[in-house]
Amino acid sequence: MSTSDLKQLLYTINLRPKMETDIPWLRAHLAEEWGGEPVLVRKHAYFPSELPGFVAVMEGPGRKELVGEVTYSIEKHVCEIVTLSSLHEQMGIGSALFNYVETIARAEGCRRLQLITTTDNLNAIGFYQKRGMRIVAVYPDALEDVRKQKPHIPRIGMNDIPLLDELRLEKRLA
Repeated sequence: MSTSDLKQLLYTINLRPKMETDIPWLRAHLAEEWGGEPVLVRKHAYFPSELPGFVAVMEGPGRKELVGEVTYSIEKHVCEIVTLSSLHEQMGIGSALFNYVETIARAEGCRRLQLITTTDNLNAIGFYQKRGMRIVAVYPDALEDVRKQKPHIPRIGMNDIPLLDELRLEKRLA
């Protein structure tokens, strides 16, 4: 039995709306995973700590910790997932957060659910495609524009892939 399987037996994971008390954790997490705020999505600067979202809380014997988050923005019948991350893979955290946002988007009358990721993030690309999202646009050299505001973004990304381009993924909801 894997460590992930044991955690699932000993702990429960609950989702809830992001609260003001979650913001310090979210900002620290964003600094580590995203290079901090703002998060740039096609030249739009988002501040996830100010956006609506949900967090995943792992609770168990003597332990309660945040283990995932999703933030989003809804404009003109389009829901943009700005950030989505899980600290523990293969436990359903990311899937649950994605499903929450999709449910909200549908309830708000959104026609599309979309997001941007980088071409080096193979796990994310597969994750989103399994949930019905399709690659609808490629933005060559998009990271060069982002580096003008965030020069600390590395040149080599995950899987030793050069960090150059962005992908837009989209799921039609209506």
